[in-house]
Amino acid sequence: MRVLIVDDDEALRDLLARELTRSGHRVTQAASGAECLSRIREEEPDVALLDLMLPDEPGIEVLRRLRADRPSVEVVVLTAHGSIDTALAAMKLGAYDYLRKPCHLQELEITLDRAHERRRLGEQNARLKDVLSGSDGPELVGSGQPFEELRRLVAKVAASDSTALIRGETGTGKELIARSIHRLSARRDEPFVVVDCAALHENLLQSELFGHEQGAFTGASRRKHGLFEAADGGTVFLDEVADVSPAVQAALLRVLETSTFRHLGGTREVHVDVRLVAATNRALERLMDEGKFRRDLYFRLNAIHIEIPPLRQRRHDIPVLVEHFVSQHNARYGTRKRISPAATEVLVAYAWPGSVRQLRHVVERSAVLADSDVIEPADLPSEVHLAEAGPGLDAGHASGITLAELERRHIARVLDEVRGHRARAAQLLGISERNLYRKIHEYELEGDPRRDGEE
Repeated sequence: MRVLIVDDDEALRDLLARELTRSGHRVTQAASGAECLSRIREEEPDVALLDLMLPDEPGIEVLRRLRADRPSVEVVVLTAHGSIDTALAAMKLGAYDYLRKPCHLQELEITLDRAHERRRLGEQNARLKDVLSGSDGPELVGSGQPFEELRRLVAKVAASDSTALIRGETGTGKELIARSIHRLSARRDEPFVVVDCAALHENLLQSELFGHEQGAFTGASRRKHGLFEAADGGTVFLDEVADVSPAVQAALLRVLETSTFRHLGGTREVHVDVRLVAATNRALERLMDEGKFRRDLYFRLNAIHIEIPPLRQRRHDIPVLVEHFVSQHNARYGTRKRISPAATEVLVAYAWPGSVRQLRHVVERSAVLADSDVIEPADLPSEVHLAEAGPGLDAGHASGITLAELERRHIARVLDEVRGHRARAAQLLGISERNLYRKIHEYELEGDPRRDGEE
């Protein structure tokens, strides 16, 4: 859980941050209302812990602006000086709950967990409403024979009810393929539920997937239904399935074989009718050889295999995708942007270690920053001009550099752009924070204090 602590008492902030970090939460701090709103816009935490007495403006006014600017962020207010009436007024403005200072750490953690749960359910309900509203969702965009073969394969997979395993590098569009399978299937009018396996620790992932009974663990104050129940009749998409622990792997295998599971702390069998689609960017064969991934689960997930080629292997799709992303930008902001042939040539020449997701971000950024209605090469970020800088810089045109080295440079560049803020970097890269941490360690990018998100 991402928690923002807003209080002008530095000692209290540090104490709470230390204890919450020890409990596995990612914590940032703000000492004033202005800093709070700036932090909210930069990283959008799950829950903000907001003191009602701040040095620059009343906390109640900060809450009012926060709820207007980022309504999805849950707020728990702290009060030591104000009356209960002030705290109740804060709840009327949308705060989830209030706590009196000083508060017990266990009470604080339980309240934060409940607030986070409400945010998660709100996001889940929004996704389910989008599915049930009949929205077609994102479309597959591309051209050429490889893409047409992929489109035909997706249609065939959608016509069946088999499990499917989607494999491809980060940013190739694995979730988009999964959504297309669901949208074209007989389950299209039922929920499509996404689970980011890499973003959740083992116990939390088990609770998210399978639910829990009251008293199953500390803080489990009531029974909670899991995502498999929420998706009953529809599709569950397990993203980054390679990061699932052995215990959760065993539970997933049981669901696939029997369509049943038990809540954490429960004894009653729960039956569900779901289709499972999984995705990974890692080599499951190597993980099986290392004993980190079950072979029986792999064979159950891999009933149908879908491989998405990276963007550097289908450069003919780049102009079509660029036009699509520019059109999306124009529709969203009411602009008339277009891209010049010269800028398109630069984009086609680049190797795109972040694949389609990186291309989309580059186009959106360039469309925003371009001074005129025409996006020229000068409007593109420096990273995409690497292919023009000389031999060995473009993995698509030279053999002097490996894809791993290109990815390492891209991650390092993004970390520098966000001043080492890992949560923001992971968001821009389109990967989970755990995945980013693993790559930082793998590419030996540690060492800069800014890498920990310090200013």
